[in-house]
Amino acid sequence: MRSKFNLFLVLFLLCGIGLPLKSTSLFIPMDKSQQNHLKAYGIAYWVLKQEVEMHWLLNYRGGSFLIKHLKPIEDECVIRGVSYQIIADAQANAIMQEIASPEANMDAVKLEKAPRVAVYSPKDKAPWDDAVTLVLTYAEIPYDVVYDEEIMTDKLPLYDWLHLHHEDFTGQYGRFWYAYRGQKWYQDQQQSAEDMARRLGFGKVSELKLAVAKKIRDFTVGGGFLFAMCSATDSYDIALAADGVDICENMFDGDAADPGMQNKIDFSHCFAFNDFILSKNPAEYEFSSIDATQSRRIPERDDYFALFEFSAKWDPVPTMLCQNHEKIIKGFMGQTTAFLKKHIKNEVLIMGENKAAGEARYIHGEYGKGTWSFYGGHDPEDYEHKVGDPPTDLKLHPNSPGYRLILNNILFPAAKKKKQKT
Repeated sequence: MRSKFNLFLVLFLLCGIGLPLKSTSLFIPMDKSQQNHLKAYGIAYWVLKQEVEMHWLLNYRGGSFLIKHLKPIEDECVIRGVSYQIIADAQANAIMQEIASPEANMDAVKLEKAPRVAVYSPKDKAPWDDAVTLVLTYAEIPYDVVYDEEIMTDKLPLYDWLHLHHEDFTGQYGRFWYAYRGQKWYQDQQQSAEDMARRLGFGKVSELKLAVAKKIRDFTVGGGFLFAMCSATDSYDIALAADGVDICENMFDGDAADPGMQNKIDFSHCFAFNDFILSKNPAEYEFSSIDATQSRRIPERDDYFALFEFSAKWDPVPTMLCQNHEKIIKGFMGQTTAFLKKHIKNEVLIMGENKAAGEARYIHGEYGKGTWSFYGGHDPEDYEHKVGDPPTDLKLHPNSPGYRLILNNILFPAAKKKKQKT
């Protein structure tokens, strides 16, 4: 596809045909007029791959895109079913002037380079699907799958953006032991994890997962973009905090956990969380007091969270991450559904919350030269996704505001970084 695009440009320059004589722009609206929001992100990524200049119009009609009008881009919008408009330069300039007004909570961010995307996921992730891989595939955004072996052999620097599949970084196999220890998929996953740990020179799965967590930490410190959902969020921080402490009971690693583990964990190692209490009951489907899943009493019909509105000109990063055509997002469950705000570090930015319940759903922070975003829940369009349930068909949810938050994080690394105002 890239070669065809370049051939078109050459022919146009040589022959002077195929494009309007007047310069025009292609405008992709991201408000409620867009017929396929998720595919629109795929168009934006595809345009970046072609090295064509484009802008992300923050807070303008839901976070719309403005691109130089080229016929191959227009054709791609038609093929993928993405709504667009061809506008004259005068219209494009008027939009940019409106956005530049000091009174307007809007901004235009230039997107420069398509990020190299990796998903940390086991090669056989049954019985779980994953919202990020589902939406990347649907949006037609390419990604590579990496796992423990690739991480431990230092493949992460090849990528700009890393998603953590619904992993358990504590080495407790997702706390599925009590309910699923008799299931073949559970037994196969435990055996596979133990084989991997031995192959990479570790005596326990928990030791391997800690080493992987540290490699991911180093990736972030060096300028990487980290995104995680569901149990990969809290279990990641717990693993870092428990460095050197055995928090796994004998059914997980063959020996007893340290009875004094709670007093030995170090919260300063965590990205996001503080002062949490570890779950010491191996039969409990929970890692710690970070997660609100077991304590929340919210009926599905009332389960929503609100996105914060940030200043586009002063706080472009959270503004980018919250672009949406809806500001109230329907909730969805997961092993880790939401984060109790009392356990979130003061410096962490809360971008989506259920204020009445005292829980955050969408949080963000900086770590070294990089950034991270944690998003609670399993599947934005399946309220209570259970083990073995079929994957969500995103053809039925092309305008999902919950899935849009994932794709905002994909484009975020492509944005030209501005110096923060002081």
